[in-house]
Amino acid sequence: MENFHELLLTRHSIRKYTDEPIDADDVKTILEAGLMAPSSKRCTAWNFIVVEDKEVLRQLSECRDAGATPIAGSALTIVVTVDMTRSEAWVEDGSIAATLMQLQAHALGLGSCWIQLRNRFVGNEATEDYVRELLAIPEEMGILCAITIGHKNEERKPFDESKMMWEKVHIAQW
Repeated sequence: MENFHELLLTRHSIRKYTDEPIDADDVKTILEAGLMAPSSKRCTAWNFIVVEDKEVLRQLSECRDAGATPIAGSALTIVVTVDMTRSEAWVEDGSIAATLMQLQAHALGLGSCWIQLRNRFVGNEATEDYVRELLAIPEEMGILCAITIGHKNEERKPFDESKMMWEKVHIAQW
């Protein structure tokens, strides 16, 4: 990437991946981005679960009624959890870390997709309960999202800057 603006223009959610594994150094770099994320009162209450096992990825992809299928095809998925007893801003803290990992993945030429887990369901069961049991996540950990990562098997056009919604920006007051 030439610069951060270019990174933002070209990053898209990627839902289709090749079977190529991700280099261990790239995985480390992506995780470092999450570990360097700012957090409320610098409590760093997040924890990341890296899932690479294909059978576990398949099971994890069934955690929602719809929208989680990219997990099964990813090289790895990072489940973002945050200790709710340590941060009242746990959703925000986890969201920042997840976003930084997605941006880092894109900067490395990889694709990623945010899969919402919080407040979703699989049948009558809360997605968080399904994932908590599957991955043995402690009860105090809020389960926010899963970030799928892999080598892209689809191409997306850069963001069309002519569609920038400047009407959404208000100066000084609404």
